Amino acid sequence: MMNTNLIAELSPVTLTSLAIFITVTVVMWVILERVSGEDRPRAEIRLDRLRKKQKRRQLTDINDEESESKKTLTNVLEKATSPLADTVSGNAKEMSQLREKLINAGFRRESAPVIYKSIQFASVITGLLIGGVFGMLADGFSQGLAMKTAVGMILGFMIPNLTLEQLAKNRKQKVFLGLPDALDLMVVCVEAGLGMDQALRKVAEEMMKSHVEIGEEFSIANQQLQFARPRGEVLKALGIRSGVDDLKQLASILIQADKFGSSVATALRVQSDAMRVKRRQIAEEKAAKTAVKMIFPLVLFIFPGIFVVLVGPAAITMYRNMLQ
Repeated sequence: MMNTNLIAELSPVTLTSLAIFITVTVVMWVILERVSGEDRPRAEIRLDRLRKKQKRRQLTDINDEESESKKTLTNVLEKATSPLADTVSGNAKEMSQLREKLINAGFRRESAPVIYKSIQFASVITGLLIGGVFGMLADGFSQGLAMKTAVGMILGFMIPNLTLEQLAKNRKQKVFLGLPDALDLMVVCVEAGLGMDQALRKVAEEMMKSHVEIGEEFSIANQQLQFARPRGEVLKALGIRSGVDDLKQLASILIQADKFGSSVATALRVQSDAMRVKRRQIAEEKAAKTAVKMIFPLVLFIFPGIFVVLVGPAAITMYRNMLQ
């Protein structure tokens, strides 16, 4: 009786608000159960987990197949270019510079310079043939044939070099953008009590998930440390192999910290903050250049349309007046 009197005393607005609140709560509870999957049987949840694991295994198998195909292609190129090793190889200084460029682009095999030179030689021959055939069909036996043949040879020589430089530039950019995260993780590992070798191993494992290039570089450095190579040489080789100036500077800082016994975590934290500031400055510089880069699309595509809309009616009116 008392509950009935209490309900009767409540105003319709209060009853409506309570009904809406209860309805929304029930609906949200049902939605959350559907999303979380708690309303499903345990067997179905386990089947979903097994399906996810199977998908991950399939992805790893696909990555393994891609790596195996890359290794097979590399082996085929090595066998095909091995007879040309003495022909295409240059002097020691030139081959050393070429090897450094290839390492910066991610090609670390011993036969990489020979394969690159063979590809460049084949590209020159292809450019020569294409230029010669095009010149023969267009100009016949004339001076134009020689010009087109020379242009084809020059393009065939430059295309592999430009491609290699672009690959190296892209890889350096990826290493530079992911290096602050690697440094932060290394700071956490060092402050947690791990040594430099263990920190490098942990960073290599974790960076392979987000930044593959840095993970590969740190993994190679870790392998070299396991082979009892001096730590200073390993860190110096890490900076040279990546081709990134900030990583070279980091290697120098770590070598000095290891040599003089100073705090490695402090040096890493300072370097990480400096790299984040540099990355932010690069982003601000690109944002400032956006206004200038937008001028050309505006002039070429937007301004003609605005010009037609504004001047078109006046031009049509003048044309009609002139006809009258």
